[in-house]
Amino acid sequence: MQISRTASRVTAAVAVAGATVLAVSVPAFAHVSVQPEGVAAKGGYATVDFKVPNERDDASTTKIEVNLPADHPLASVMPQPVPGWSVKVTKSKLDKPLTMHGEKIGEAVTKVTWTADGKGIQPGYFQKFPLSLGALPEDTDQLVFKAIQTYSDKEVVRWIEVPQEGQDEPENPAPTLALSAATDDHHGTAAAAGDDDAKGGDKDDAHQEAAADSESGTDTTARVLGVVGIVIGVAGVAYGVLAGRRRTA
Repeated sequence: MQISRTASRVTAAVAVAGATVLAVSVPAFAHVSVQPEGVAAKGGYATVDFKVPNERDDASTTKIEVNLPADHPLASVMPQPVPGWSVKVTKSKLDKPLTMHGEKIGEAVTKVTWTADGKGIQPGYFQKFPLSLGALPEDTDQLVFKAIQTYSDKEVVRWIEVPQEGQDEPENPAPTLALSAATDDHHGTAAAAGDDDAKGGDKDDAHQEAAADSESGTDTTARVLGVVGIVIGVAGVAYGVLAGRRRTA
């Protein structure tokens, strides 16, 4: 009876373990996403990677289209060449011109499309598509990029659902880039460094002056001791002479 119960427990444990393995093997988060290479700070520039996995077993990904946010247009968008893929950058006129480095910009990149020159992304693989973006907006905590993925069998998957705070992730979430707090500008950093250097210089000067004073004091002491030694020596000689005279007398 005890053996039967033990066998039942072992069987149940094996079943649970098997279910766990199956659950882990399912690509639950295999969707198009975006991540920065380093930091994506508000008001700055960043290189971001759009990660595109292939979710199909019988087709490859042959095209990926990324739409940039219209509510936060970016003045500078540059793709990095990806071997085996051609890229097309689409620009559109802006309702409100942007100002960049003192110049007004009337159009901005609104879409970037990569098309495979060969077989594309094969089943079981993924590909990264880098973009240099800037300047990143300062009035939002995230940027949403809607992406469209096309397979070799003409199937199209639209990753365009905007995730909502406090709700479960949608079935086809749009790639979302989180922005970090703005960093200090270089002038401020340089100024701070300059202040530190100045303080360090003042400290060095103080140390040098203290060392000079110490050396000066040491020299003075040595001179005084030397003079005292000479006086004592002369006094000793005089005492010896007088003592000799007294003995002769």
